[in-house]
Amino acid sequence: CEKEPSSYMWIYILLGNMLRGIGETPITPLGISYLDDFAKEENVPVYVGFLHTIAMMGPMFGFLLGSLCAKLYVDIGFVDPGSITITPQDSRWVGAWWLGFLIGGALSFLSAIPFCFLPKSLKKPEGAKKDRASHGLLENTGAMGNKLSPEKTKPRKLSAMLKGKYFYNSLKKVLGNRMYFTFLCCSLLQFSSFIGFVTYKPKYMEQQYGQSTSKSNFLIGITSLPPVGLGVFLGGLIMKKYKMGIIAATKFSFIMSFLSYAMGLLHFFVGCDNHVVAGMTVSYE
Repeated sequence: CEKEPSSYMWIYILLGNMLRGIGETPITPLGISYLDDFAKEENVPVYVGFLHTIAMMGPMFGFLLGSLCAKLYVDIGFVDPGSITITPQDSRWVGAWWLGFLIGGALSFLSAIPFCFLPKSLKKPEGAKKDRASHGLLENTGAMGNKLSPEKTKPRKLSAMLKGKYFYNSLKKVLGNRMYFTFLCCSLLQFSSFIGFVTYKPKYMEQQYGQSTSKSNFLIGITSLPPVGLGVFLGGLIMKKYKMGIIAATKFSFIMSFLSYAMGLLHFFVGCDNHVVAGMTVSYE
């Protein structure tokens, strides 16, 4: 072709994912902060583990939904199904990848509606630890705010907060915490490897085992993500049972990570031979 076709649909997908990320981000930090401030100390690991387990269930159902959508032709609703002469096993087949965005967006919108009916302030449950540092800090901040004049208690703009010394001093103090910074680096490495594993494993199954895109997504959703969610939940139960502190939790995390690394090395001994391709792996003769 003299001129390649161009489409700007990717901009809509980019903006949609950006808005989704903005909406999803507050749930985890604010939710965990609330659990840490208002729940019993021994129950926090279980609640946080349950929260992350549910978060892992989402990608599992997403893979299953993707498997279902991949069985449908990309132009479903716009073309006659009887006129389609190819099947999902054909390499030219393109599934209805856009349908998952509509279904997921609608479900996200519906699940967000109950948040509008939550009260502005929540009461502290009975039995929660009263000398929690973060809760005490909030109380002290509120007491100081009552003593200040109305002019000083006006909410500051985001630009003013970023320009002020408060933001940089807080950021410096957080990143200067060796425990937190080490945990941050470990999480970065773990999630980077996990994302690459989940991203390319379906393609590997398609190429090496001759599976369709729909079948590969289904198998990934069933085999890979549920064990991760189960592991997160069991980790929270173990921490609750043995009432682990930060040092014990660090040792527990190190042992589990080392065992995971040792088992991950087994991937180097499992694999399939490359397909024979004339002109690439073998000669034309």
